Amino acid sequence: LGVQPDQQMELFRILSSILHLGNVNIQASGRSSDRSYIDAEDRSLAVFSKLLGVERSQMAHWLCHRRLAVRGEMLVKPMTGQQALEARDALAKQIYGQLFTWTVQRLNSALRTQRSKAKSFIGVLDIYGFETFDRNSFEQFCINYANEKLQQQFNRHVFHLEQEEYVREELAWRRIEFSDNQQCINLIEGQLGLFDLLDEECRMPKGSDESWVLKLYDQHLASKPHPHFRKPRMSNSSFIILHFADTVQYESSGFLDKNRDTVFEELINILRASQSELVAELFQQQTQLSSVANGSLLSGKRA
Repeated sequence: LGVQPDQQMELFRILSSILHLGNVNIQASGRSSDRSYIDAEDRSLAVFSKLLGVERSQMAHWLCHRRLAVRGEMLVKPMTGQQALEARDALAKQIYGQLFTWTVQRLNSALRTQRSKAKSFIGVLDIYGFETFDRNSFEQFCINYANEKLQQQFNRHVFHLEQEEYVREELAWRRIEFSDNQQCINLIEGQLGLFDLLDEECRMPKGSDESWVLKLYDQHLASKPHPHFRKPRMSNSSFIILHFADTVQYESSGFLDKNRDTVFEELINILRASQSELVAELFQQQTQLSSVANGSLLSGKRA
């Protein structure tokens, strides 16, 4: 594939750094825990910074602070502990996403022929299981949505298309009935579905998880009751989806922040200045602030 041994080691270092980033201990301070900080002796941050060839003190600072433009002035504002944790996790996903994209591009380049026709094909399907826990959040929601789509694909190719083929060939067979999960998929991805309303709420200046879930109740219970959507009796911040595999209750807390998955520009600039050639290459490609694989870049302008 044309990846040299020294570049392979850089790739492994980046993957290792992501694991260490997840172990960085972000602590809260202040009367109402409205400030966050990382201990100067945090070993995970030290290893992460060394592996990526970036300045540790700068990384520690910008994981816990953000820059805001207010009335033409640039202000630095400390983040809460929860905000800093979300910024850390978003950065980890961003690094992994950039590395994954780079790897796919190298594979495509190596397999491409002079005539631009693929001479080989590598297909990878990673199927993760349906998830339901005592507390289910955005991660379980996305995983279970993916499983709904996979189940639909299975139904279509194993039952629907095969039986259409039997009809065309006039074969004698007993028709197999199967459950169609299209309604559940429409609830999630359709117009005024859960994702549609979630994205809309993320664009609202004062959007919140509480406001979003109330809109779900209004749209899918009051206005047009949906057979796959329910409200828990004892909660005004949760919702229930009747999936093909099981009935799952989701807690709305954190949905908006996880859907935004914001990576601040200051952190990206640190990675662009990395001493590692591969790390710098991964992030030099983002020359403009735009939507990216796992989230969006923000330059600190107040939404």
